[in-house]
Amino acid sequence: MTTIVKISEAKAHLSELLARVEAGEEVVISRGNDPVARLSRIRKETDLQLLVNEVRAARGKVQPMAHDEVMSWRDEGRR
Repeated sequence: MTTIVKISEAKAHLSELLARVEAGEEVVISRGNDPVARLSRIRKETDLQLLVNEVRAARGKVQPMAHDEVMSWRDEGRR
């Protein structure tokens, strides 16, 4: 989930925003309606389980593909 906050709000609530970022949320800081910066969690090498969970969640959103469709992608441009 991404939260958008204005610069003044980010300055006033930086500790709270950092706690949300540590929990996995992304924060975009804007000047007016123009986004200027993104706060996101720095991944550690030990965050493997978090990465696995993200991949599983992303795979759950994708529609399964038929074998014929995969083969047509593979063969595209070969003829």
